[in-house]
Amino acid sequence: MSTHFAIYISNKDDKHQIIDNIVSGNSIANVSHLKGAVFSEITLSKFIEEEIIHGKFAVVTNTKNSLLHSSEGERKIALLDHIIAQKPNYLIVDNVFGNLDVHKQLEIERILTNLSDKTLIIQITNRIGEVLPFINKTYQLQGDVLVAFEAASKDVKSKAPLSFIRDLPKPYRSLSVDINPLIKFNNVSVSYNGRPILNNISWEIKLGEFWQLIGPNGSGKSTMLSMIYGDNPKAFNQDIILFGVKKGSGESVWDIKRKIGYFSSEMLRGFKRLDAIGNMIVSGFYDTIGLYSTPTNEQIKLTHEWLNVLGMFDIRKQPFVSLSKGHQRLVLIARAMVKNPPLLILDEPTNGLDDDDTQLFSELINKIALETDTAILYVSHRKEIGLNPEFFYELTPKKTGSVGTRISIF
Repeated sequence: MSTHFAIYISNKDDKHQIIDNIVSGNSIANVSHLKGAVFSEITLSKFIEEEIIHGKFAVVTNTKNSLLHSSEGERKIALLDHIIAQKPNYLIVDNVFGNLDVHKQLEIERILTNLSDKTLIIQITNRIGEVLPFINKTYQLQGDVLVAFEAASKDVKSKAPLSFIRDLPKPYRSLSVDINPLIKFNNVSVSYNGRPILNNISWEIKLGEFWQLIGPNGSGKSTMLSMIYGDNPKAFNQDIILFGVKKGSGESVWDIKRKIGYFSSEMLRGFKRLDAIGNMIVSGFYDTIGLYSTPTNEQIKLTHEWLNVLGMFDIRKQPFVSLSKGHQRLVLIARAMVKNPPLLILDEPTNGLDDDDTQLFSELINKIALETDTAILYVSHRKEIGLNPEFFYELTPKKTGSVGTRISIF
């Protein structure tokens, strides 16, 4: 049986350097004389950049779409097919399951398992639970040295004491609404270009509830979010009530956004601003990325309280970009919460996080659910261990559009 390798990394490790070391042969396998390829978001980004700059479509999906205008699942399958056609002797696969639903994960796993019979596979992952089943040896970095991974050491870490021991700050100014439910969809159906997306969706979110919205790629999760948080014109002819007001009855999108805290992992893509950590949090009062107004003393005081909860008061003047991915997300969650919104939306918030940062993130969200009246809408394919939503709303695709089912875990 061939030997295949996994390297289990954290967000602090230099992924680009790890890949360079593998390709040059200065790593766990001597592949410098072999023909190789890299299956990664890094590679996908390069192909998409070529599409944008030169209009060159080196990789197309099964539906003949460009990568830019395809879903994450379609992109990954297309890239993998393109790479396999080149017949590499070895393949580096990085964050192989990121942003994929369960069915697409199984499809990718099946393709790679078949490929492993004749091709060396080297996996890079920041989730130990996502190591591919045919991997024989798993390593992790200690300093600059790769050593055999010991599962027991991870069990010890998982029992670490809670990171957030301070109570959350009291609300700056109540934006809570007397209307309950906060969000209500009543028999909502949506089609695009004659293709049904949603079919008779009826669902409501009440103050203080913790929901997870789940469903495969293309099931309509993003469509539903855009009808709540965005300015999707498909929402205006529907029976949708947002904070007691019927959608399309004269409210502005900014009236709605003032009542919603929002975070998406996409907010961090290509982020290069040099704003201080404290300024990033206080900007949440103004729904801006970056601070353009002078905050009040009351707003500064509340920001300092959130910095103390996060353990970042002493580094509040450091650049936001100096933080790890996980700690950046904690800051942006605090930014979303400073205005005490009735609803907090988290759109694929753990994509790209390692195990330790995911545990930290989950702890903060659970704390918000327990200590505030803010309703939480968590949107993800993943059912994160340690994150405790009360209810699930599942979208199931049908030919006539996705149908929705409320699931209670109690």
